[in-house]
Amino acid sequence: MEPQAPLGIEGEPRLTAHQTSNAVADQIVAPPQAQSGIFIAALALSDDAVTLDEFATLDHDRVALVLGSEGDGLSHAALAHCDAVVTIPMSSGVNSLNVAAASAVALWAIRPRRA
Repeated sequence: MEPQAPLGIEGEPRLTAHQTSNAVADQIVAPPQAQSGIFIAALALSDDAVTLDEFATLDHDRVALVLGSEGDGLSHAALAHCDAVVTIPMSSGVNSLNVAAASAVALWAIRPRRA
């Protein structure tokens, strides 16, 4: 049996996770994301990042999360193609999570909620 993508409120695939290399991310995370209606958010450390809590309150119908490797993170080219950089707030002294944990936290935070 093939795994099914989670379904959004309208029955459309909403959240999916995919692991790829920076080289591939540089190629696929490129315009015209605005034309497709997909908001691309990088999960990374950055001075201009919004917190995941703030991002989760925004109303984006379709979101693609881009995560980097555990050592190198995302390339500057991949970050340049994203609409926003999002960071996960953490306790003092902790500045990163492994990719599996970070993606699980982020996907849970931006999951569709029924009114």
